[in-house]
Amino acid sequence: MTVLLELVVNGISVGAVYALIALGFVVIFKATEVVNFTHASLLLAGGYAVARLHPAMGFWAALAAGVAAAALVGALVELLVIRRAHVGSQSVLAIVTIGVDIVLTTELTREIGADVLPMGDPWGDRVLRLGPVSLAETRLVALAAAAGLIAAFLLAFRFTGWGVAMRATAEDAETAALMGVRLGRVSLSAWAVAGALAAVAALFLCVFPTPGLDRGTAAVALKAFPAAILGGLDSTTGALAGGLIVGVTETLMSGYQSELAFLGRGVGDAAPYLVMIVILLVRPAGLFGTREPARV
Repeated sequence: MTVLLELVVNGISVGAVYALIALGFVVIFKATEVVNFTHASLLLAGGYAVARLHPAMGFWAALAAGVAAAALVGALVELLVIRRAHVGSQSVLAIVTIGVDIVLTTELTREIGADVLPMGDPWGDRVLRLGPVSLAETRLVALAAAAGLIAAFLLAFRFTGWGVAMRATAEDAETAALMGVRLGRVSLSAWAVAGALAAVAALFLCVFPTPGLDRGTAAVALKAFPAAILGGLDSTTGALAGGLIVGVTETLMSGYQSELAFLGRGVGDAAPYLVMIVILLVRPAGLFGTREPARV
């Protein structure tokens, strides 16, 4: 029972970080209807900035700089690539983001090389004991930080002018433009917010018990893609639910790997995609996604 509790708590904390990444996918999709495959490189850019800057600037200043750097990269991708790609199909733009991701990830992994870069976080390898459950302090901090950021985003999305503009754009972009909403500004801010969330997620994906940032970190962002899809790509609530489902499922599958040996090695890595497939077979729009009306 103790092992199960530890796995569930760890899964929830990891799932909260996945939810941050999934929220980035959702924000951009709601603003532009583009499935953004550049998200992995945004995450890597933010984490790389923190890892390189913390020895000179200190951790908190480096974290702020990393968040700003990832937001800037996201904004530049939107401004220089997405906005200038005059194509009518959102599917083509999604393919364009794949190309951008390959270029950015290749350059960043070349800079990282074979190194594992520590993030310089103040929590180190401290472990807390909550009754019979042992939990890395970084996991609790990740859970608290993700919960705070997601709550702040949902409040801003609900009650601020930016949130109203975002919701209007997601509902009907053409009508929103006629009502005075600046679609370019909404799109630019969405990419910047997604980059900032990715940078924070990069931090918690690379601290203890992970040794640090390496060239494979970008691949972790792809685990959050099933979270966004199974939750509903146009639902902020779905991003949170999907992240938690993926995090808990992956942790449980990895924790009980020996009992699940008949399923093959690496079942924990495949678990997010298996869960996504099962849910989409039942609910093609995701758990909280909007179903498109169809004439029958």
